[in-house]
Amino acid sequence: MNYDKRHGGPYDRGSADSWYGREPNPHYFLGNTYASEKVIVTEGSAAYAAYMAGYTQTPFAQKEW
Repeated sequence: MNYDKRHGGPYDRGSADSWYGREPNPHYFLGNTYASEKVIVTEGSAAYAAYMAGYTQTPFAQKEW
């Protein structure tokens, strides 16, 4: 599936949460990350699927602290 990977979108937020080792918290921003309204998504929505894809299909490993 081809997901919108814009900065602040569900896929982007999922991959960021995975990268930083955070627990899944499906959400996205209407605009840029932290500079616009945060939207919490529910299971079964397209945004949820995009977030989880970003979280599980991250093309890089977790950040090393």
